[in-house]
Amino acid sequence: MENVIYNELRMRGFSVDVGNLTIIESAEYGKAVKKQLEVDFICNKGSKKYYIQSAYMLDTEEKMAQEIRPFLKIKDSFKKIIITSNTPKPFYTDDGILMMNVYDFLLNADSLEL
Repeated sequence: MENVIYNELRMRGFSVDVGNLTIIESAEYGKAVKKQLEVDFICNKGSKKYYIQSAYMLDTEEKMAQEIRPFLKIKDSFKKIIITSNTPKPFYTDDGILMMNVYDFLLNADSLEL
């Protein structure tokens, strides 16, 4: 599914990169630990920028938290999107993240603007 999303983004004229975030969290006993988080796609086209995660299924709370976590660490206001195969219709989470089905993404050229 990631390859299909990548190819569609390129066909729509976006430059696409993978995003890596380094965060520092406190672990047991207050020790600081470095962790790497990944955003599947950072898409740029002119002044537009989107952060996109691809997740085939979000069937558990743990999987949902794993996909949303990098977005919560990004402190800019560009749109953040999660594309899945099991989202019934596009909606925004309480954190302002757009959730959408891969078919809605592929069949609507303006799907990133919802």
